[in-house]
Amino acid sequence: MRMTGNTILVTGGGSGIGRGMAEEFLRRGNEVIIAGRRQSALDEVVAANPGMAAMALDIGDAEAVRAFGAEIVRRFPALDTVVHMAGIMQNERLTKPGAMLEVAEATVATNLLGPMRLTAALLPHLLSRPRAAILTVTSGIAYLPFAMTPSYTATKFAIRGWTDAIRLQLRETNVQVIELIPPYVRTGLMGDRQASDQNAMPLDRYLAETFELLERQPEAGEIVIENVKPQRYAEARGEYETLLVKRNEMLMAARKAEWDALA
Repeated sequence: MRMTGNTILVTGGGSGIGRGMAEEFLRRGNEVIIAGRRQSALDEVVAANPGMAAMALDIGDAEAVRAFGAEIVRRFPALDTVVHMAGIMQNERLTKPGAMLEVAEATVATNLLGPMRLTAALLPHLLSRPRAAILTVTSGIAYLPFAMTPSYTATKFAIRGWTDAIRLQLRETNVQVIELIPPYVRTGLMGDRQASDQNAMPLDRYLAETFELLERQPEAGEIVIENVKPQRYAEARGEYETLLVKRNEMLMAARKAEWDALA
């Protein structure tokens, strides 16, 4: 992927990693459009970043995604890159089945069907560009599950497989497909606790390492920073079962209060 001169859509660009990615791409001389559900958050980011544009999008709404796809191509005909950052992550205690299905359906609609639908809406246009890129976002959890968030885990495993499949289908085209694999990063994805958790990787460090790899490996199919390698390569190293139990026990102990609140 080239790092400048693109027209880039970043979903989930109103906060967290999505906002950080959008701001870094803008600094590198790209035209950037952010999308998200909360107009107030989008307006705040645009006000802080002159030259950035924003469009509201409920990524979990199929009809909204189709309409958005047509509108963004009309407004930004040079669009050549989409970064699928939008996502939700919620704890699910399976012994409380009343709320389980609601969380699962919302998570699948946002994290899995959202990128699929948006890619379907934009792919004909991306194929018409001289060069284009689709960046998906999985997680270290796509390689080592997190027991407290089974639906989120399932969507990240699914996006991982979907990314590999579309990369193979598109390998003879002008569209590059790149998987970003974040570790546990200090953002508000799961609320204030994660945003201030000293065990989480600082956002600025994650962005710096990710953009360094994107620059150094322009043809890479996946971006694996050092912090996420234990999860990414756990199975290949024969450490999957050991790390699965050890990591989940550690995380669930650290989050005992919020887990007990779901009982």
